[in-house]
Amino acid sequence: MTSEQSTADDRPVILLVEDEALTIMDLGDVLEEGGYDTVQCASAERALNILQARPDICGLVTDVQLSGKTDGFDLASSVAEARPQLPILIVSGRAAPDPERMPAHAEFIARPCSGEDILHRLRQLMQC
Repeated sequence: MTSEQSTADDRPVILLVEDEALTIMDLGDVLEEGGYDTVQCASAERALNILQARPDICGLVTDVQLSGKTDGFDLASSVAEARPQLPILIVSGRAAPDPERMPAHAEFIARPCSGEDILHRLRQLMQC
């Protein structure tokens, strides 16, 4: 194993769920430049499968409106049940945070916001 691989293995892994291609690419770049590795997908259903297979994921950033039948609020609730200690950041420019649908420890950030704003909020939430 090279030192570059060793360094990459030590980076916290964030699951990034967003169905708009440019948004997920841009935010993924910001998070990776900020010291995180990302696993990216466009649907809540795929995100749940990834979380089940990847115990190394230590944070979730999700949009509210996603591809598939499940939205980001429902994804966040499912994740909070399955992995209650996992930091969750919900991002949306269209949906307001619904207290009834927000997991207790999840945070909401409204768009418009920058990738750096999301990175800063994620760093505040992270414990790994």
